[in-house]
Amino acid sequence: MLIAAYVAFAFLLVICISLEFSACRSKLTGRSCSNPAFLRFQLDYYQVYFLALAADWLQGPYLYKLYQHYHFLEAQIAIIYVCGFASSVLFGLVSNSLVDRLGRKKSCILFSLTYSICCLTKLSWDYFVLVVGRILGGLSTALLFSAFEAWYVHEHVERYDFPAEWIPATFSKASFWNSVIAVGAGVVANVFAEWLGLGPVAPFMVSIPFLMLVGVLAIKNWDENYGKKRALSRTCTDGLKCLLSDRRVLLLGTIQALFESVIYIFIFLWTPVLDPYNPPLGIVFSSFMAASMVGSSLYRIATSKKYHLQPMHILSLSVLMVFFSLFMLTFSTNPGQENPSESFLAFLLIELSCGLYFPSMGFLRQKVIPEKDQAGVMHWFRVPLNLLACLGLLILHDSDYKTGTRNMFTICSVMMVMALLAVVSLFTVVRNNTELRLPSPSGQTESPSPEL
Repeated sequence: MLIAAYVAFAFLLVICISLEFSACRSKLTGRSCSNPAFLRFQLDYYQVYFLALAADWLQGPYLYKLYQHYHFLEAQIAIIYVCGFASSVLFGLVSNSLVDRLGRKKSCILFSLTYSICCLTKLSWDYFVLVVGRILGGLSTALLFSAFEAWYVHEHVERYDFPAEWIPATFSKASFWNSVIAVGAGVVANVFAEWLGLGPVAPFMVSIPFLMLVGVLAIKNWDENYGKKRALSRTCTDGLKCLLSDRRVLLLGTIQALFESVIYIFIFLWTPVLDPYNPPLGIVFSSFMAASMVGSSLYRIATSKKYHLQPMHILSLSVLMVFFSLFMLTFSTNPGQENPSESFLAFLLIELSCGLYFPSMGFLRQKVIPEKDQAGVMHWFRVPLNLLACLGLLILHDSDYKTGTRNMFTICSVMMVMALLAVVSLFTVVRNNTELRLPSPSGQTESPSPEL
């Protein structure tokens, strides 16, 4: 596994660089804005946001390993993860309202404080302290994915009066560098935890200076802004009405809940499946992130004018690939016949599928869900997503370790079959819907094809 991890990482890194170089040469990434004031504003945002992302990704590779290092059983670790998912549901429901009322800048500073405390709890061997830390991690994650983006959009439009058309360019660049940071974070975590022999708690301690810098730079360089006060009940009610009144939205929500809950379970299971064979967990994590980055690059190339594949087709492919990977895992994790190399390959395919899935799903959500109902609908999407993930981990909690992991992958395979059925139903519903298609290279929307 040691050699396989490094070879896979090097191979995927070469593919990433090649695809990005190809995209740049063929001008798939578009022309960047050269407005000096806008570039300075972007830099102020990126300095803070990228540090926050780096601190978050550093904690990914060794979280399960840390709990295992403290001699907790898999069932006990599963409960800690369930607490984290539950806190994500609760704080995710109120995070937008909290951020709007408290202020986006203050919320980003609060993120740096709560996540730093979360990291400090990892020094404790006490189970209750670790559970509290995981709950704080759920709050911090909710703030990370709401406060920073909300601050940027308000400043971009309201304070600086830049064209709204420039916003996607900022987030597109942020998405690319997020992937790069994730790959690098795995390597850095591996250096501190394994190469320097500091143990699995080291990456969490390395995250704290990054989080402190987030707070300091936000205080120094950012102005405060607030959002409109929105009643949470009204947002959720409107979102539910939209969800129930439009079958396309309901099917998209079903696909998202099934797909992403499986990914959450995968995040929990990859370490106990591979760790007995002593792989460098940080490098394995970086390989996963590189595979996801390859998927994102392939999506951009596939939907370019040259190939012109539709996001709906790519979404179907990603769901099918995850099903195939899970089917592989039901055999490679069979007790007494474990095949770690095959499991590692299946995990890489899952991450590659994620790189294809997320931009496809993002495009379809944007087209199907009205902008005014986006927040409310997303609240309802997250509830079954996290509940399914929690249910899966609770089932694993009550199972024998050896058979439980294989059984969980079998259950996840069944969930992906359900997701495939939802994709087929969505195909049927949107067969003549040209709105869900990318414009043709000639600039005209394609006429519906028989297969869509």
